[in-house]
Amino acid sequence: MILLLDIGNTHTHVALASGRRISRGQNWKTEDVRGGRALELLESLVGQRRLQGACLCSVVPKATQPIQDALQKLAGFSALQLGPETIRGVGIDYPKPASIGQDRLANAVAAQHRFGAPVLVVDFGTAVTFDVVDRGGNYIGGVIAPGLAAMTDYLHEKTALLPRIRIREPRSAIGKDTEHAMLVGAVHGYRGLVRQLIREIRSELGTRRLPVAATGGYAKLMARGVAEITEVCPGLTLEGLRLTWEAHQAGLK
Repeated sequence: MILLLDIGNTHTHVALASGRRISRGQNWKTEDVRGGRALELLESLVGQRRLQGACLCSVVPKATQPIQDALQKLAGFSALQLGPETIRGVGIDYPKPASIGQDRLANAVAAQHRFGAPVLVVDFGTAVTFDVVDRGGNYIGGVIAPGLAAMTDYLHEKTALLPRIRIREPRSAIGKDTEHAMLVGAVHGYRGLVRQLIREIRSELGTRRLPVAATGGYAKLMARGVAEITEVCPGLTLEGLRLTWEAHQAGLK
């Protein structure tokens, strides 16, 4: 049994994998991981199962060490951490590889394995990120924009009259009240942003074939109105970690 951990700014996504099967897993608050509950959370997830190893990616350094310390106590080993030195299955053609988010590298690994190259990943998380693997199988960069919730929460926090809203499909493209109008701006506006960026990236790559894998919390909602998205892939980041672990076990370079 392998433990997979994707440590994000807001949530830490965790799952157990056996062979090629990844269990549904759990979502933890990353502040709980940082705040001393890492061992308790791990024990609750793992139970009596015997861990053979672990692989993680993290964009929160202060949460990484508590997880590693908890793993040492629980299983007697640390997790393999995905990064430029440990990545397998995708090359890197980027000026400062250490600055790439580890979750973005995991997404690139999983998408290239599933769709081949070139491929584009759009991850709808706290930020929406676009990550590009070129036809040579190299990660070459991407785009970072504010996430849907970040945008709407900002409007609520910085204005006197705009409410905090729940992101969902708008009833129409013309808002009939304040909340509806905000929904249209968020959902339809974001779809426009995504479509245009996909077109620009495809043009710069000079390719007609560009599979687009969508993942993250709002991937399914956004994909309804973006025909350029090839497939919604829940758990893409964890799959990238699983593939990285497998490659290291097989001794692949």
